[in-house]
Amino acid sequence: MTDELRRRIRVARGEEPADLLFRNARVVNVFNGEIEDASVAVCDGVIAGVGDYEKAQEIIDLRGAYIIPGFIDGHTHIESSMLDIRQYARAVVARGTTGLVTDLHELTNVVGIDGIKYILNAAKTLPLDLHVMAPSCVPATHLETSGATLTAEDVARVLRMPGVIGLGEMMNFPGVLFGDTGVLDKIEATGGGIVDGHAPGLGGKDLNAYAGAGISSDHESTRIEEAREKLARGLHIMIREGSTEKNLADLLPLVTPQTSRRCMFVVDDRSCADLKRDGDMDAIVRKAVKLGLEPVTAIQLATINLAEYFGMRWVGAVAPGYRANLLVGDDLEQINIRQVYCGGKLAAENGEALFATRGKAPAKLCRTMNVKPFGVADLAMDLVELMPVIEVIPGQIVTRYLKETLDVVPDLEREMLKIVVVERHKATGNIGKGLVKGFGMTRGALASSVAHDSHNIVAVGASDEDIYAAVNEVIRMGGGLAVVAGGEVSARLPLPIAGLMSDQPLDKVVAALERVESAARDIGVKLPAPFAALSFLALPVIPELKLTDLGMVDVGAFKLI
Repeated sequence: MTDELRRRIRVARGEEPADLLFRNARVVNVFNGEIEDASVAVCDGVIAGVGDYEKAQEIIDLRGAYIIPGFIDGHTHIESSMLDIRQYARAVVARGTTGLVTDLHELTNVVGIDGIKYILNAAKTLPLDLHVMAPSCVPATHLETSGATLTAEDVARVLRMPGVIGLGEMMNFPGVLFGDTGVLDKIEATGGGIVDGHAPGLGGKDLNAYAGAGISSDHESTRIEEAREKLARGLHIMIREGSTEKNLADLLPLVTPQTSRRCMFVVDDRSCADLKRDGDMDAIVRKAVKLGLEPVTAIQLATINLAEYFGMRWVGAVAPGYRANLLVGDDLEQINIRQVYCGGKLAAENGEALFATRGKAPAKLCRTMNVKPFGVADLAMDLVELMPVIEVIPGQIVTRYLKETLDVVPDLEREMLKIVVVERHKATGNIGKGLVKGFGMTRGALASSVAHDSHNIVAVGASDEDIYAAVNEVIRMGGGLAVVAGGEVSARLPLPIAGLMSDQPLDKVVAALERVESAARDIGVKLPAPFAALSFLALPVIPELKLTDLGMVDVGAFKLI
């Protein structure tokens, strides 16, 4: 390393040619918020200097194009893309994301620590700076059945793995507030390090207690007042814009010259279709600028702010000593990225990845369906005077808790459909049953093995027979999405890796997803992303009412009802 450092110093001083030189560039400086006309010299994958340079083995004349730091996604679950890590990397690097921090609690809830090891090992061959947060909630709560359990000792072991940089989102905020020993032991295992938060709607003294326990950030704010209070109490605010969770427009007024360095953009969950159609972090930056945010500030929220929060010392900026993760583009408002460089090497051009991938997931990650046999009759449910009903809120993962009187289930005239969650990890035979409003279907059923966070099989439908057929198609595929009408499968998307991810290329997965979503519309579903919405109805840490394999959950009371 000493010889490399000496050479970099000589290149920086202009005494030796750089490996790569970008001339006539307009450099986006995320430190002072200015645009600088300069050249950028790269040596051994690192920026040696920004300024007046002329000599290099390779010279690229940008003719006034912008150089932007590579985008960093500070909170995402790659599993939500339904892509294997290799295909995911091709999709996001092509759109300018050169670094990401992922909480793999989806995969870990199904297959345990083996899933984390698989992603970390696979990432070593990719032009993507991937960092992992140790999952804090496996399972997320005691109100569901997961495929694995991580104790505080397990979390401490994960935190020692190379590439793991902190504790993932602490979804069990009631466990924090009530002083649960297991929860607090996981926080203390970080040794005072980074602990991401997850505290929807939390405020007042409860927020004080949560932040004071060592929580560093929050990405669950949906209202500006909520985000302002959390920021005032010291939390870094991750402004989320995913496929289902769209909070950017509501929270953008939070970003001011006084607060911008405490704010960050994150994706959280974005489908493969949205990655292909709209992009990744570039889509958030583009939308923020369109909504009125100054472009360089928007870029700061997608680069240096994240790097500094996570302690990534040498990424997130175009400056000497920083890794040459660079984007070249012509327009800061449209964020049209011509080239993507990772470590000084061209990784993507004009929206297409230029690197090859090889390898596949181990077989044990592809055998995760363990469902106790059941029949249509097992899906029957009793009616009580006031039935709890989950009401879907379009564009949000929070739901409303309704209480309705019903004479029949389903009640199609009032859009009251049956929803079930079938346990698929330990063959317990558990089947949670409930009612949901907001899908709009008049016939058929949808089923999915993507059901945050324990990822049992969740299904919604207009008849028990179609629900049964859809669930069994998911089991037959080894995991995936299915649409059934009249007892026949009309569309499917196999997800063999843990029942969460495909092993196919991006375009094939997107095409299959489009087919299942089209089939869902054919049976009357009104939601724009029905399977994404369905996946969150089994998540008992997001208010107000959810369903797990153990039954209906009142999230506010944090109990089964």
